[in-house]
Amino acid sequence: MIRNKKILYILAASLVLFGTACKKFLDVNQNVNDPVAVPTSTLLSTAELNLGNNLSYGGLSGHLAVYMHQMSTRETANQYGVRGATLDGIWGGFFDQTLPDLDVIIKQATTEDNMIYAGIAKILKAYTYSQIVDVWGDVPYTDFNKFKEGVKQPAFDDDATIYPKLLAMLDEGIADIQNTTAKNPSKPAGTDVIYKGNTANWIKAANTIKLKLYTQIRKVQNVSTEVNALLAAPATLINSNAESFLLPYGPLGATDDRNPGFGDYTATQRSNHVSPWFYEILKGYNQNIFTGIADPRTKYYIYNQLTPAAAAQSNTEYRDGAFVSIYFGSTGPYRDGNQQNSISVFGIYPVGGRYDAGTGGVAGANSGTGAAPYRFITYADRLFLEAELINAGVATGDARTVFNNALKASMSQIDYVITTYVKTTQTVPVLATSAAATTYINDIMALYDAATTERQLEYIITEKWLSSVGSSVDQYADYRRTGYPILFDPGDPLMAPGGKVQPPVDGNPFVNPQLEVPVARGVNFPQSLPWSQSELDLNGNAPDQKQPDIYKIFWKP
Repeated sequence: MIRNKKILYILAASLVLFGTACKKFLDVNQNVNDPVAVPTSTLLSTAELNLGNNLSYGGLSGHLAVYMHQMSTRETANQYGVRGATLDGIWGGFFDQTLPDLDVIIKQATTEDNMIYAGIAKILKAYTYSQIVDVWGDVPYTDFNKFKEGVKQPAFDDDATIYPKLLAMLDEGIADIQNTTAKNPSKPAGTDVIYKGNTANWIKAANTIKLKLYTQIRKVQNVSTEVNALLAAPATLINSNAESFLLPYGPLGATDDRNPGFGDYTATQRSNHVSPWFYEILKGYNQNIFTGIADPRTKYYIYNQLTPAAAAQSNTEYRDGAFVSIYFGSTGPYRDGNQQNSISVFGIYPVGGRYDAGTGGVAGANSGTGAAPYRFITYADRLFLEAELINAGVATGDARTVFNNALKASMSQIDYVITTYVKTTQTVPVLATSAAATTYINDIMALYDAATTERQLEYIITEKWLSSVGSSVDQYADYRRTGYPILFDPGDPLMAPGGKVQPPVDGNPFVNPQLEVPVARGVNFPQSLPWSQSELDLNGNAPDQKQPDIYKIFWKP
């Protein structure tokens, strides 16, 4: 796209002059349905929901789940093809909705001496910006949202300069919440959809966000002192599934508040598939990691519309029994076949869909409640972070014990989410205390005990990747920081269809390991996402569009 920013400057100046000349005329009437001031409480719940939507399968995770090979699709993320114009809506969701609302909350709440609200908003703002920096790098920060101060086209800050400000903001948020002299005329109970006004949990979330940020920058900065100080007081961090930092979604009611990922159950044309790479690792088929170890979470993660013997609607590109999907990067003859009622979709966890009891059935609006939360940071995530930090020598402690606890938490969080949030009428077996979960954890720990330190890190990050399905932004950061998990590479003949990652046949007539499906990789793996094209077109102080496969975030050496 050719851009002429001088024309935009002239247009903007003309609009300013026109607005000044007509101000008195236009101010005659005010729309009472569009108030100038919005209550702080209303803004908080709105900002929280917008943040979750921007990060979930309806936002960044919808693209990054493909990049992280948990989902495959025919859409733009295929072959790493996301472009700046594709991200305009998500960028606007952050910079036109979430962040401006949080800024208003901070300003209004401070004026009202309602410091609990101000503290929560600062924690949310710091977390939001950390996610934005982790995927885009340089972004507007110092000049952002200063239109009234005369800054109409904000410059992009160096990403390395933003992180320290976010850590300071988290400390400010904690201090505001703990301010004992503040009047706090209203409490964020019903209006805080994340923690229902539980200030202790907000402080734990803030400290855990700090732990995550320190983990992110550990390769470019010595953070041992800060990390060990946080880990020395585990009670000040997220310390149980009930304290996890997540956004609840609700079942279908007067408004559709379901998890955006549940949209695949109601879509008239399903375009998202569960990645065969992800599926094969869960099944124990992958010859590189966890070979022969079947993951008991598979039936919670993936719902198969078919039974193993049922015929699919069209020729299938990838099928293993009841599981039907397409490959990442596929250009094969069966990629675009109609599999609306045949493809496998995500299950009761992470999107509030259906637990796979093996009986099949077309997925629809009544297949589940859709009331699964978006998980910003879970208790299991926090333990995986700690295990990584100990493994890397940044923190002291017993990495084995922490990793083992993280595996247990990754199982129990599924039960917690289903019973506390999803509340399905379907009979779903308890996972955490099952013999299958115990066997799986013991098998993984046996591999861990026999592994080198580097291989142990791969196990930690791969298990974190498996556990955090549905929340792909941190997965994308983890991979770029550590190189794990190993991802499907259509450019590697050993990973391409017909290669060593194919599942065993075992007499199953639906598995077709000899099928040569053409796959392609449009570009090398993107080290960051392209900036919003609309932002670059309209902002005279924006940089030129980046080349995503070579533009690295500052924390990647």
